[in-house]
Amino acid sequence: MAFENEMQEFAIRREHALGMGGAAKVAQHHSRGKWTARERIERLLDPDSFLEVGRFNHSDIPGMEEKTPADSKICGYGTIDGRRIVVTANDFTVLAATSSRVAGRKEGEIKKAAAQYGFPVVYLGEAGGARMPDIMGSKGLASFGGGGHDTYLQIMSRVRQSPMITAILGECYGMPTWMACLSDFVVQVKGSAMGVSGPRVLALALGETVSDEELGGWQVHSEITGTIDRVAEDEPECLDIIRQYLSYMPSHCMELPPVAAVPGESGSEMPRILEHLPEKRNRTYDMHNIIHCIVDNGSLFPIKPTFGQAVITALARIDGRVVGIVANQPIYNAGAMDTDAIDKVISFLCLCDSFNIPLLFLHDIPGFLVGKEAERSRVAAKVMNYMNALGLLTVPRISVIIRKSYGMAFWNMCGSGCGADFLVAWPTAEMSFVDPAIAANVVYGAKANPESPEWQELKQNLMDDASPYGAAGQHYIHDVIEPNRTRDYISRALAICQDARTGGISEHKLANWPTKF
Repeated sequence: MAFENEMQEFAIRREHALGMGGAAKVAQHHSRGKWTARERIERLLDPDSFLEVGRFNHSDIPGMEEKTPADSKICGYGTIDGRRIVVTANDFTVLAATSSRVAGRKEGEIKKAAAQYGFPVVYLGEAGGARMPDIMGSKGLASFGGGGHDTYLQIMSRVRQSPMITAILGECYGMPTWMACLSDFVVQVKGSAMGVSGPRVLALALGETVSDEELGGWQVHSEITGTIDRVAEDEPECLDIIRQYLSYMPSHCMELPPVAAVPGESGSEMPRILEHLPEKRNRTYDMHNIIHCIVDNGSLFPIKPTFGQAVITALARIDGRVVGIVANQPIYNAGAMDTDAIDKVISFLCLCDSFNIPLLFLHDIPGFLVGKEAERSRVAAKVMNYMNALGLLTVPRISVIIRKSYGMAFWNMCGSGCGADFLVAWPTAEMSFVDPAIAANVVYGAKANPESPEWQELKQNLMDDASPYGAAGQHYIHDVIEPNRTRDYISRALAICQDARTGGISEHKLANWPTKF
């Protein structure tokens, strides 16, 4: 056979590269109930669609060539449901997938290519931090930036041009954490951990003893920091969530999200939508029940569901079109948003504006959560950051006032003067500066007696004045609509907005807003 020696050498090197850290390390990885990096890629992508780049990479430290197949990072192109993506997977079987110069150049190059070509990026994380001793010393440290004067910025910063997703699949310290903080969507598997430095480093450097779970487990990041967007029970569910998320997203910022077929029975609950809203104005209810009536069956995809729970942020479809939903949730704080909820909404606005996803606001909010703790959490600054983000939106906005919409929160939920393409209310809506009962107490001051006829009459007058018809009569809102026509109204409004001159494509003014708070 011609070039027999060369082809034999190629086969040996290929086998070594595909073998990752070797049979023993792979078996050890499997014993912990984990897939290898190559198995994760295989299960994520369509069959036989992966095209690897940098397969024969290795460390540039003399003597480490054989110990670092693919230099611990596996990168390439593939498809999910026929759509092209870029994927990077940390190979924990090779030196715990620690970051190095060669791997850094490879990751940076393919991340840059994804933005240039318009492909989503999926980063499958399970890695230690920077590799030592590779980056020790002045030359080691300075060289880790990629070799150029702006190469590190290219790797470690981002303007949203195509969607970026990170999966936290095991111990993730250093680089995977940075990638998660750059990503639009992060899903974490239970039992994994994410942080700047791991417990071993903290014990040596600070004398601090902490477990992986306590430091950066799924509950920390889903309920306290809000750094992740969804939690998965295991790796198969994690990859399913990634595929599902991508089904709502365009491949890049210059196209609309894909339109899907409308499932049967979608909208069939609309005639009963008012059954989910209590007649007593102070009773709580679950806004999810109203949302499920409006959106296509099975299409609701929550974002950060256990963080800032006084507001719901979710992707969904209405008549097959993707929409981003911001809805107050009365079962938490009566729907009053705290600073976590505000951060959650701002992050979601940035996502939707960057990727041409129209926004639907559903109001039932008595105001922002205020008080001593709120002030110490910088509530005023957060509210105005929220307002500034709202002012930069250029995607279509539809705003529906379900029940309460009071004070500054009315405007933050895209009320009058805040850019809504369509602003409507249900007949059940209440719109005012504060709750009428509070207003009555303010008027009477220290002499307030809620049992007096005068107080009751004033309260009733203020409640009557909060009716949406006053605003509708002066054309401050576009209409008061029948609740059972809400889905149809939103569908028509979406079609109008996306048939307009812009075609529904945003100006992407929020594309460089930080992806995390």
